[in-house]
Parts: sequence; C-alpha cells; structure tokens
Amino acid sequence: MKGKIANIFNRRIKTIIFLSGLTTMLLLLYPFNRAVHYTGTNEYCFSCHVHDHAEASWRLSPHVHNKSGVITNCIDCHLPPKGEGHLWAKVKHGIKDVYGFLFKDSADYNWEGKRNVTMANKFTYESSCLKCHSNLYPAGLSQKGIDSHLHYDRNRDAMTCLNCHMHTGHFNPDYQHAQNLEFTELSVSGEVYESAAVLKSFGDFTEYIPGTSVSFEMIAIPEGTFLMGSPEKEPFRRDDEGPVRKVKISRFFMARIEVTWNEYLAWFNATSSEGRVNQNENEEVDAYTGATPPWGAPDQGWGKGKMPAITMTHYAAMQYCRWLSEVTGKKYRLPTEAEWEYAARGGTQTPYYFEGNPGKFTQTTFKNKLFGADTSVIASHAIFKANSNNRTAHPDAMKENPFGLKNMLGNVAEFCLDWYFPDTYQQYEGEILMNPRAPRRGKERVIRGGSYLSDAIDLRVAARDYTKTQEWLKTDPQIPKSIWWYSDCTHVGFRVVCEVDKDLE
Repeated sequence: MKGKIANIFNRRIKTIIFLSGLTTMLLLLYPFNRAVHYTGTNEYCFSCHVHDHAEASWRLSPHVHNKSGVITNCIDCHLPPKGEGHLWAKVKHGIKDVYGFLFKDSADYNWEGKRNVTMANKFTYESSCLKCHSNLYPAGLSQKGIDSHLHYDRNRDAMTCLNCHMHTGHFNPDYQHAQNLEFTELSVSGEVYESAAVLKSFGDFTEYIPGTSVSFEMIAIPEGTFLMGSPEKEPFRRDDEGPVRKVKISRFFMARIEVTWNEYLAWFNATSSEGRVNQNENEEVDAYTGATPPWGAPDQGWGKGKMPAITMTHYAAMQYCRWLSEVTGKKYRLPTEAEWEYAARGGTQTPYYFEGNPGKFTQTTFKNKLFGADTSVIASHAIFKANSNNRTAHPDAMKENPFGLKNMLGNVAEFCLDWYFPDTYQQYEGEILMNPRAPRRGKERVIRGGSYLSDAIDLRVAARDYTKTQEWLKTDPQIPKSIWWYSDCTHVGFRVVCEVDKDLE
C-alpha cells in the first residue's frame, strides 16, 4: 500500500515538474517570439539602418509602389525564408548591424559605393526572391523577359536575380533596364570645329573632332627601348608577366587621358544604328559601323562629359578608332600591349612609375588588413579600390606620369590591340623586339592598368589582364548578345594612340 501511494506521489511530482517546465518555457518563448517578431518589422529595421536612401528608395520601389497593393517587407528579401536558416541569418546580420549602430558613424559609410550587385548579394537571398516569384514565366511577360528568364534558368550557378533586378527593392532613378536612347547629349558647347588638327612637327597637340565642339589632348611619346614585363623578384609578380624582354618602340602619339564620354558620344551620335550589325571582330575591316543603343544607363549615373567612357565592348572601341581616323585624316587605333607598357612606365623600370612597394600599398596582406595600408603616395597617382568609392573619377584628380599621361594606372582598365595569351612573352624571339605584337587571332583581348575596383598589386605597370566576354554579357537580355555594349562590365575603357606620319619631322 505504501509503495502504491509512493508511485502515485512520484507521478504527481513529475507531472508538476513537467507542467512547471512547460509553463516556464512558454513564458520564456512568448517574449522571445515577440522579440523576434518586433526586430523583424520594417520600423525596427529603419531605426537601425540610418543610411539616407534605404527607406525612401524602398517606398518608391515596385515592392511597395505597385498596382496590386502588396508590400514586400525588409526581411522578405534580406533574410532567407523560415526553415532555410532564417534565425541564424537574423542573428548573424543582427550582431553586425548592432555593432555598426553602436560603434560606427553612419556618415562615414559610402552608401552609394555599396549599391552594387557584389555587395547586394551578401545581404539579399536568392531563395527569398524565388519564394515569392516561384513562377518565372507569368502571364503577360514579354518575349524579352521570357528570353532573359530562360537565360537565368540555364545559368543559375553563375547568376542571381540581382544581376538584372538590382534596383527592384530600392528604386534608383538613374537605372533603366530598357534600351536607352536618352544618354547621347554631349556635355560640351562652344566653337564647332570645321577641321581636325594639322601636324607640322612631332610634338604634343590638341585634336579637334570636325563637326563637333569636342577636342582632346595627344602626347608625343618618343621612341625608346625598355624592359617589358616584371622581374622574378618583383612582389606579387604573376607568371604571365615574364620572361622580361627587351623591346624597342617607335615614336607615337597617345591620348593624355582615357576616351571621355564627350568623345565617345560624338562617334555614337554620328554613326548609331537601330539595326544590328553582326560583324565578326576577327575580321579586320577598314570600314566602321554604328552601335545600337545600350540597355540602361551606360555611365551608371556617375556622370558623362569628361568622365571616362565605359561599358563598350572591345569591338566598339575598335570601330570608334576607325571612325576617328576617317574624320580626322590620321591613323588612330588602340595601343599595342608593348606601346601601352612603354608609355605607362615613362622611362622607369620599377613596379610603378612612382616610388613605392606593392607590399606596402596592398590591402590583401594580413598586416595591412589589421593595421591599414599607407596609400598616400599611390592615391595621388591612381584611382583604385582604396580611394575610388567603387566608381570612376574625373581625370583631373590624379598626377601625371613622366610622359605627361594621366590615369595610366587605375580609374578604368584599358583595352589594348593584342589578343591575350598567358605565354605571350615566351613566344617572342630575338634579343631586341621591335614593336612586338601578339598573334593576330585569339579569344580574349589584353586589358592593362587596373581600375577603380583593383587592389594596388593589380596596378603594377607589368600586371596583365584580359577581357571576359561571356561573363561580361551575362545579363544582356538580347539574343544574340550585343557586340557593342557589355552588360556586366563597368571598369574598362580605352585610350587612343595615333601613328606618326613618316614625313613628320
């Protein structure tokens, strides 16, 4: 009897303990859930995220300002769906946001510089996009939209929704995902030139584009000999930069700055075409053809005028040079890789044309990440990752190199005439190379100089890079892809060289 009573007592104790634990858990869970809910509201998000454009641009976006009246909230995009790591992502981002709110000054953030696909992909989840937009082919979708979504379906490992819909969540008045016919106005006025410059001797000159008010400066680059490439002991050297070759370069003229929007739009306005010209860029032709309009704003809203022209393809740059040759009566073209490096060095043989060690300028080393890099010297000569705010800059901001050229390093990388091969220098034969040029056929072209996106090690004069045509056309909605405009490349432009007439003194 006593044992039976004891069992009943033990069961009651266990029941009381269980109910007490359950009650306690529910009491604790309720405020926890309330806290999770409250910290997921738009009001709470905006109380912490104090950057200027976040709330206003969200309210103007299709996620709020639409015909259906449906509102997409902050956490609908900036956290994954529940059951797919939602809570962990909330904790991770929350800790970072609270730290920034408490210990950093929001005025110091470059909010505009962070408005790009690379940054947005760190805080926006593809799974959240697809949860709402599960049908990628809804009724009423245009044929171009269908083609674009088919392209996305086939390339999900390389693309995200943001590649095409970057400004859906936060409205950007400078962005237009449509064929843009309103970007062609020149930011220049004054005398309309009737003829191009007449050269009587080899020296610096100002070129005039006939029929426009556009002019640009050309620098006389004397002939000379230099060592092309980088020595094996140069910090951060890559294999495609060697072996070092001795090269002799004939004299030529080179533009003082990269081709500006004023110069490029003078060509576009004179030759632009609504039709498509499917010219094979491997075909060396003397005639020039006109570009079709770009999609969106090719200047990215950063400004035109004397800002460097960007987003054109290598083929388009070649056509510009052919047109410029036609209207000026001179022989304009892109520089060869050897000419570019010779001009950039300006008689120097160091990693940069100014004093400095790449190891002290780079932000890639642990020491410099921890304590910061001293970039005061390089920042006076180049627009690069550390000082660019993720955008191009006006050419007047930087110092000249020894030849009087600006922005040879940084701002925008520059197209060269040569096809790219990693073993180009190994293919060259002879003790001294005279005006070398890589083989006349290839897949991608050489680009040089680094850009506003580059670390200091990629601004070294000998550093080589190349076009990535397929990657740079990922989000082009046209089929076939444009031969005139890169949809996914904003860091490459070009500068022109002019050949010297044999009779010029």
